[in-house]
Amino acid sequence: MRKHVIVAAPAALLLVLGFGTPAGAAGTSTFSSSSHPILFVHGYNGSGSNWDTMASRFKNDGWPAAYLDQWSYDSRQSNATTAEQLAREVDRLLGATGASQVDVVTHSMGGLSSRHFLKNLGGDSRTEAWVSLGGPNHGTDTANGCFDASCYEMRIGSNFLTALNSGDETPGRLRYATWWSPCDTVINPDSSVALTGAGNTQTGCLSHNGLLTDATVYAQVRDMINR
Repeated sequence: MRKHVIVAAPAALLLVLGFGTPAGAAGTSTFSSSSHPILFVHGYNGSGSNWDTMASRFKNDGWPAAYLDQWSYDSRQSNATTAEQLAREVDRLLGATGASQVDVVTHSMGGLSSRHFLKNLGGDSRTEAWVSLGGPNHGTDTANGCFDASCYEMRIGSNFLTALNSGDETPGRLRYATWWSPCDTVINPDSSVALTGAGNTQTGCLSHNGLLTDATVYAQVRDMINR
């Protein structure tokens, strides 16, 4: 499948181009027999409850509750350890739903463990689409202020990120997309989020956690994973 890049554009323009429709509006992308279960991966110091708003919107758009996995994990541990646990959770979700692939939707640091899963643990064959909302994909200077194993890995130039970003940043045949906000003060620099080979979208002026609840971002994510 050919990879493509979506250049940053204002949300209003993206809507005009048909990239997304506001949550609750009539749209062409709703749950169907070809839709995949969704594994939500939170960020540092987060939990599965961070996804309550987005998961509720997916449910309103037809996704069964069994297809919406608001997974929680210990965000202080190495992202490599989390990736191994994530692999087992993907297998559990596939077994529970009978699906052959999942869609992975991540916030912040959740993008790093899931990318490790895709690149190093065979996750690319079990994943159809991957989403990063405000992910420190190339590091963030705010990680200099915390000292857990995962924080060291989020620092700009860390060994973990150097290995993760070596070669192809978006390996496999799955579709990748990122969303970043110019008003996100947690991910510095803003350019950290975008990945070569992904659809990279600039949002409106949203906070780091605002990416989780914004209706326009939701609609764009829904349409991207449900093509």
